[in-house]
Amino acid sequence: MHPKRAEQTLESPVPEKPLIRQSDLAPRNRFDRMEWAGAFGDFGTLIPFVVGYIGVLKMDPYGVLLAFGIAMVVCGAYYKTPFPVQPMKAIGAVAITQAAQTAVITPAAVYGASLATGLLWLVLGLTGAASRIAKLVSRPVIVGIILGLGMSFMLEGVKMMATHWVIAAVGLAGTLLLLINRRVPAMFLLLLFGAICGMILNPDAVQALTAASVEVRAPRFVLLELTWNDLLIGLVFLALPQLPLTLGNAVIAIRDENNRLFPDRPVTDKGVATSTGLMNIAGAAVGGVPMCHGAGGMAGHVAFGARTGGALIIVGTLLLVLAVFFSGSIDALFRLFPAAILGVILFLTGAQLALGSCEFSKDKGERFVTLVTAAFAMWNIGVAFLVGIAGCYLVKRGWLRL
Repeated sequence: MHPKRAEQTLESPVPEKPLIRQSDLAPRNRFDRMEWAGAFGDFGTLIPFVVGYIGVLKMDPYGVLLAFGIAMVVCGAYYKTPFPVQPMKAIGAVAITQAAQTAVITPAAVYGASLATGLLWLVLGLTGAASRIAKLVSRPVIVGIILGLGMSFMLEGVKMMATHWVIAAVGLAGTLLLLINRRVPAMFLLLLFGAICGMILNPDAVQALTAASVEVRAPRFVLLELTWNDLLIGLVFLALPQLPLTLGNAVIAIRDENNRLFPDRPVTDKGVATSTGLMNIAGAAVGGVPMCHGAGGMAGHVAFGARTGGALIIVGTLLLVLAVFFSGSIDALFRLFPAAILGVILFLTGAQLALGSCEFSKDKGERFVTLVTAAFAMWNIGVAFLVGIAGCYLVKRGWLRL
């Protein structure tokens, strides 16, 4: 090479292509029409429990919606996946139906359950105990819990659709046809159809909504109202019975579901447990109900188009607006949607969840454990969790041969 040309080459090197910054690879939340549609994919479980807490237990809708709204916005911003926030189902069922029998469940007892639940899961998360327990659960048990949960959602959805088969049939058929259409979000049309049906079937709810007025409210610290009796009832009758259900569905199953769908945005058992603890402690302070991260909720969001945490931020922000400005009209608003429409949402959510768990083991014994776990999960996830672990132990020891 000519010396002068070589000198010019050294002095004026060809500029290299800039390296891709790590920040450019980081996942970002989206707020497009599909995220908006997917934001409402978990309403099939959210609305019935919220209506029960407000209508039956006479809880203040402001605190309930405020707690959900804050938790959803924070989780959407942090996880950047459709990471769900749901009411704890066992606690909700016992509280709303007064199934404790030996104790009366009051709104204050529910606040106590939220606080006790939050403290328990915060300790389990920070100490790493949740991760150690989760490692004892083998893959066949996890698949069985998710499959059983999906099937139970589908069954409950069918029951809700049975309240008005015509509405359910039209809603389900139209939604299935639109689910493959990325231009027209199916959830929007399903909710619009449900609202129109609700206006026809429930004119009282329409009158209540038209008479609603804007009422700005500020948070209040409800823990000052708690007594030791409220905390004890919340712990013994509500929080403790929920623990195995939460571990199976809202820690292990949601971790597995999130990491399967979004391997670039993984979560850990420790992180999910800690998140559950923090959001329940914060929720208890403002009058919220016990909350968790259910795997079915993620399936619902994903089924209707959500792929990022933007969906959670959207629905969380809407709940915050409703809480701060329209908390007096929440009951009428939620009652506007017929149970049949909520059943369609729940049915499709369950189908999405069950389909994602179809990777069965090639071993016949492990497949049997999965099916048995799924069957029990349709009745009680906590029992399914224990039965599945016992079944895997028997298979491993060679005591169960099929």
